[in-house]
Amino acid sequence: MILTSHNKKLNLDRPHIMGILNVTPDSFSDGGEYAQLERAFIHAQEMVNQGATIIDVGGESTRPGANDVILNEELDRVLPIIERIKNELDCWISIDTSKAVVMAEAVNAGADIINDVRALREEGALKAAIEANVPVCLMHMQGQPRSMQAAPNYNDVVAEVRRFLIEHSDHCINAGLKAENIIIDLGFGFGKSLRHNFDLLNATQKFISLGFPVLTGVSRKSMFGQLLNRDINDRLAGSLAGAMIAMQQGSKIIRVHDVAETVDVMKVLQQINTFK
Repeated sequence: MILTSHNKKLNLDRPHIMGILNVTPDSFSDGGEYAQLERAFIHAQEMVNQGATIIDVGGESTRPGANDVILNEELDRVLPIIERIKNELDCWISIDTSKAVVMAEAVNAGADIINDVRALREEGALKAAIEANVPVCLMHMQGQPRSMQAAPNYNDVVAEVRRFLIEHSDHCINAGLKAENIIIDLGFGFGKSLRHNFDLLNATQKFISLGFPVLTGVSRKSMFGQLLNRDINDRLAGSLAGAMIAMQQGSKIIRVHDVAETVDVMKVLQQINTFK
């Protein structure tokens, strides 16, 4: 399985680590820490040196209760760092956005992947993604960021998330999005309870059969805080356990804050797999 973007190829025979770069003042884990361009670039450089092959740039927080960001402000946050990473680092760049204009401008600036928590359901987003002709991550979310964790409810979370991803990927393909450009994300923490999150993590392998690469983002999430009674900055062990489980079940892209530690986990798993 290979992703192609801007004449670049990413071989998914092994998992890849996607380093999180939030250039926002209000992200749930590192809000404000990398809002200044030079600090953001230094952090991106550190993550690439640690083994991240993708840097995921986000200019609008999607944590529960997050405020909306106006278009021009989001563009001002993400375009300069995308351009600098493209010019100075050897990695893929992902743009974490739901806005059609941000998608188009970010890809023009050098982004290789569109990572959309709203799965191209905002106005103009699907058209922008088709025209950009780069890989796109479609994520499941129940509700909207401001209220998604109020009362998430499913009869069968695995079946319902799987059904959404099947139906929505079909919709996008019928509209003109290339099937080989689709990545799927189960949406951990986006309209899910503690039980829902762990049911999905345990069932990741059931999504591999859909034929799309699976991206898993569980880094520092509340599922570990609730289970282990840990605050945001003390969830590394839980995050690494989640990453290992996801990789064992076939997830190809692991989106994380803690790149070096997750790369170590990946290398251990790869070594074990050489014995099979």
